[in-house]
Amino acid sequence: MRVLGVDPGMTRCGIGVVDGAAGRPLTLVHVEVVHTRPDEEIGLRLMAQADAIARAIEQFAPDAVAVERVFSQHNVRTVMGTAQVSGLAILAATRAGIPVALHTPSEVKAAVTGSGTAGKAQVGSMVTRLLRLTEAPKPADAADALALAICHVWRGSAQSKLATALAQSRAVSARAASSGRIAR
Repeated sequence: MRVLGVDPGMTRCGIGVVDGAAGRPLTLVHVEVVHTRPDEEIGLRLMAQADAIARAIEQFAPDAVAVERVFSQHNVRTVMGTAQVSGLAILAATRAGIPVALHTPSEVKAAVTGSGTAGKAQVGSMVTRLLRLTEAPKPADAADALALAICHVWRGSAQSKLATALAQSRAVSARAASSGRIAR
C-alpha cells in the first residue's frame, strides 16, 4: 500500500509518501515541506499548497491519502489555515479518485510511538527508526507527514480488511435472504 500523508499548515505543509503493509518493513518514497510566506496573499498561498499536493498525488499515485484531522486550538488563525489546507488535500485526493482518511494527532502519535501524548522529538525519532533513515526528517512537518502515512499504512490496512469482511458478510446474508433461507 502506498500512502501519501499530509500535515496541513498554511506556512509549512508536510507531504510524505510511504510504501508498506502491516507487519512488513516500511519504505520512504518521498518527503517535502511546502513553504509559503505569511506576508503573501492568501489565495496565492493556498494555490501553492494545492498545486504541491496535486503534483505529489499525480507523481506518486498513492492508494490512499491520510490527512491530519483538524483539532481545536487556542489560536483561531492557525486552525483556519490548517483547515483550509486540509480541505485542499481532501479535494485533490477526491478529484484523483483516491480514498481519504483523517487521523487525529493523538491517533498518529499512538500508532507511531505507542503513546498518544508523545512529543515531536519522539515522533521524529520513531519515524527515523521505522523508515530506517540516517537522520530525522526536518522540519517536524516532514516527520509528521510521514507519521500520518505510517499510521494509515498500519491502521488503514486493518480497517480495509474489516470493511471487506463486513461487505462479504452482508453479501452472503443478502444472497441467503433472497433465496428464502433466512426468515425476516
